[in-house]
Amino acid sequence: MERMDYRLLLRSHGLRATGPRIAALKEANQAGHITVEELCKRITAQIGSVSTQAVYDIVHVLTEKGLMREVRPVDHAAVYEINLHDDHHHFICNHCGRIQDVPARDVECELLAPAEKYGFSVEATEVTYWGTCAECRAKMKDGAEPHAVQPQAA
Repeated sequence: MERMDYRLLLRSHGLRATGPRIAALKEANQAGHITVEELCKRITAQIGSVSTQAVYDIVHVLTEKGLMREVRPVDHAAVYEINLHDDHHHFICNHCGRIQDVPARDVECELLAPAEKYGFSVEATEVTYWGTCAECRAKMKDGAEPHAVQPQAA
């Protein structure tokens, strides 16, 4: 991931550049996709004690301001990512919860066609592919049950 000036980013969105907010952005940027619980552990390791509720509050504000995006895999904890406005979608494994970014340029379909038909102006699209990742397919092929793992960075 590219190097960011988190203080400037926060201030440009009308937010104070506090240590926990800077740490949250830095850790989310490094992780790719991260749960609040994992983010809390990483922030604590980086700056010292911080409550889980404080991290939930930080994530809420950063998401509300458009600096983070929430991804909600079914039957798995929500994960968060830095919102780079880079127009990408997600593939989510139904078994282990792994999340893979899919660049919009790799999507070969007419996502915007319905907009004209129904008179909408499209500002953004969000596509989520649900299925089985290669690792879980291999485990199932060998007769083993795929197991739940923490979402991985793309």
